[in-house]
Amino acid sequence: MTAPATPDSVAEADPPVPRTPRQRALHLLWQGASWLLLAAAFAVLVGTIVVPKVAGARPYTVLTPSMKPDYPPGTLIVVKPRPIDSIAVGDVITYQIASGRPDVITHRVTEIQRAADGAPRFVTRGDNNGMADPVPVRPVQVRGVLWYSVPYLGFVNTWFTGAKRTVTVFVLAGLLFAYGAWQFYADWRAERRRRRAEEAAAGPADDTPTTPLTEIPVDTAPIPRAGIGHRRPAPQEDPQ
Repeated sequence: MTAPATPDSVAEADPPVPRTPRQRALHLLWQGASWLLLAAAFAVLVGTIVVPKVAGARPYTVLTPSMKPDYPPGTLIVVKPRPIDSIAVGDVITYQIASGRPDVITHRVTEIQRAADGAPRFVTRGDNNGMADPVPVRPVQVRGVLWYSVPYLGFVNTWFTGAKRTVTVFVLAGLLFAYGAWQFYADWRAERRRRRAEEAAAGPADDTPTTPLTEIPVDTAPIPRAGIGHRRPAPQEDPQ
């Protein structure tokens, strides 16, 4: 037998109020924006860290307009090492201004010359420059050949270095975990509300007491049976 329903339990079992079209639209918009931001952050991490590291490439940021219009300032370029003999005219290479120093330039190869010892020398020029670079590039200066580029992502790559990169990775990982936990909780809460609504729609249980069944006594005494050596008495005749 169940306990009688109280006002609190009835209110708790009420079905959830359906969302209005505006609320549904805002909810979908919020979910779409959240996933878009997470996807963009994930793409930045992949494009600037994961892919270059796995492929042995290096990301750089274009800072000057010398390679406009294809690679304006702020463009992220990823260069990949390539055998020197495979570099051809038309390739975009990134090379050190002076061998052993970190400063680099990214320009296009316009001519390949040969030194006295037969080693190649690369004549380079920016696409937006009117003349070639004054000094040909030696093979030891070459850091790699352009692999791919992403517009405007270079600004993020410039900021996204050192400790900021580590902190951002942990923050994004935490946000992803928190978002997944929230979605799990929201689904669990919606399922619980649905079950309560179904129970409320089914109505209260029948609380009418039932009469217990009475037990019928059964005589368990043994029934005598005729055995061997016993005779039934003969019927007596009435005297005349």
